[in-house]
Amino acid sequence: MHDPRIDKLADVLVNYSVGVRPGQLVRISGSANCLPLVESVYERVLRAGGHPMVRLAHEPLEELFVKFASDDQIDYVNPIQKHEVETIDATIGIWAEENTKALSNVDAKRLARSQSARKPVFEVFMKRAAEGALKWVGTQYPTQACAQDAEMSQREYADFVFGAGLLAEPDPVAAWKRLSEKQQRLVDYLTGKHEMRVVASNGTDIRMNVSGRRWINCDGHENFPDGEVFTGPILDSVNGRIRFSFPAVHLGREVVDAELVFRDGRVVDARASKGQDFLIEMLDMDAGSRLLGECAIGTNYGIKRYTRNTLFDEKIGGTVHVALGAGYPETGNTNQSGLHWDMVVDLRPGGRIDIDGQTLSENGRFLINGFPE
Repeated sequence: MHDPRIDKLADVLVNYSVGVRPGQLVRISGSANCLPLVESVYERVLRAGGHPMVRLAHEPLEELFVKFASDDQIDYVNPIQKHEVETIDATIGIWAEENTKALSNVDAKRLARSQSARKPVFEVFMKRAAEGALKWVGTQYPTQACAQDAEMSQREYADFVFGAGLLAEPDPVAAWKRLSEKQQRLVDYLTGKHEMRVVASNGTDIRMNVSGRRWINCDGHENFPDGEVFTGPILDSVNGRIRFSFPAVHLGREVVDAELVFRDGRVVDARASKGQDFLIEMLDMDAGSRLLGECAIGTNYGIKRYTRNTLFDEKIGGTVHVALGAGYPETGNTNQSGLHWDMVVDLRPGGRIDIDGQTLSENGRFLINGFPE
């Protein structure tokens, strides 16, 4: 039986998140696992007057590529893929993993090399997105594999996914606009501030300079669901220790108890109780992978639990996350890397955010009325 929430999600993605206009070339990427949503998005792009272009991926091919491609094949930059990113007006990405652990036994060095090789295409994507020439959004389709990672049944996970997107609301777009207004108040408060300090009960104590940086209001136009405000720190200003509250998942690998020490912007020490070798390989990917491209505050208080899916986990209200690697040029952070790895710190059990010496958030709750709650 077709789930009507799929059509509701497609409406939001096409008409709100990327706002398809007549004549635009719109890429829809996904896999056979999410065909109901691909079809629904395709129909709505047509109805909006756009030109839909579908890119269906087959999950096992990535494993085969990393395992059997030569170094020359891994390093190859496909000119057609590059041209595609240079040409499309919008892209709607749908994640629907059938096996989230498919790359668990792949050599981490080859994974890092493969990610680094995508940097030229990724840089074009980031530049066009920053200029507003390319609209994009990524969303999750509820699959059995992701439900298992989240320790839920598939039915429970579907309810979680669609609920996090506010699709149970009579008018989801209006609900996202209300959250956007609250987040914009937070963005306005942060604009023009200088130092951000994050302290958590797990030993995290890290400072960074955000002077002159632009804070971005994430209200469902790029990630969906959404619920964060972010910027990119001045690269050499990051100092201190950060320990991540949840296992950090990247390319299907899980790094537990990840702890990083920053000195003048760079990671100078890294450790983990599980996955430390993989963490080090990612940090050594390229010149920019030991720097912070992003710092962000999670504001979606409808998401309360960890699910091993960064799309949701980084949005949990009362958390902070930082991303190793590539920065978003629109923030003023121009760090370039083949890596962009978000890791989350939970501030709800005794943490705080200080901005220019004043406490903004304590125990995961903002101290100023009118901010997300």
